[in-house]
Amino acid sequence: MHLPKLPLNAAYIHINNPQRRNALSLSVLHDLKTQLVRALTSPTSGHLRILPPFKQDLLSNLEDAAGQGRQSHQWEKYGWLVDASEWRKERAGLPDVLVLRSEGPVFSSGHDLKELAKLDHDQIKLLFALCAEVMTLIRRSPALVVCPVQGLATAAGFQLAMSTDYPISLATTEFCLPGAKIGLPCTSPSTAVSRRLPPGQAYRLLATAEPTTAADMAGAVDVVPIPQDSQSPETAFETRVASVVERLAGMAAQPQAVGKWAYWTQLGIREGENPGGVATGRFDGDGYEAAARWAGRAMALHAKSEDAKEGIDAFVAKRSPKWVSRL
Repeated sequence: MHLPKLPLNAAYIHINNPQRRNALSLSVLHDLKTQLVRALTSPTSGHLRILPPFKQDLLSNLEDAAGQGRQSHQWEKYGWLVDASEWRKERAGLPDVLVLRSEGPVFSSGHDLKELAKLDHDQIKLLFALCAEVMTLIRRSPALVVCPVQGLATAAGFQLAMSTDYPISLATTEFCLPGAKIGLPCTSPSTAVSRRLPPGQAYRLLATAEPTTAADMAGAVDVVPIPQDSQSPETAFETRVASVVERLAGMAAQPQAVGKWAYWTQLGIREGENPGGVATGRFDGDGYEAAARWAGRAMALHAKSEDAKEGIDAFVAKRSPKWVSRL
């Protein structure tokens, strides 16, 4: 697969199945998991370093690790995430940005239906469990995941794209949840789609199995317009991908990771829950006030970081920051 050169702190993750429309077979999913684990495992400690579950009560553990340092009981779990120097040590040589790509006219056609038809019940359960594991590794990757969708993305391929941090595609690129047409509604893929699109729009795609285009999903996807000049669509697409990757690769990696975790966590906060996410019996709002209070604590955690202090100093001094987590 010939792909553009990436910044030194970025790396590719490949869907290696172009002869089968990049279908997510068992072997392809195993390969994706292997690539992700390799990119997220500390060469120093050997631990798989992924973001915590998106649960609001875990903020207390991050605060404790940041406040108490190595004296904290939470340091082993979370020190690498809240301390720039520890991040640099634990993630030495690992990419700050991952770029998920495939080749050919189809980004991914989802699960291999011919393979699926031959599997027994236990194998099918294994297939979908492995698929969920791959999606979870992407969602909880501390390295932001950019996903250039160069062609049709259907079913679990659609899910894969929507599980990443930054999907990019041309305006005319099609996405589809086609399972209902064969009596197998795309229930699993819709979990990711419904978290990126308005629920009503996502459900229509699930129920009708009709395709939609990236242009109709603006906001969920970075939409690259079809050029009106002599530039080819492919050139416009690759130019935008390169620009996004370069921009993300130049940012402070450790605060980005905490920010990613905090964003998806606050999005799930609802009014009437205590900090542990347990319902209190009060349902007096849409969750904004509770989320804003929680996010204020997350901002205070951000403000303690070495990179935040460096960024503020650089802004005041009108110079480029030198990120501690990237030195």
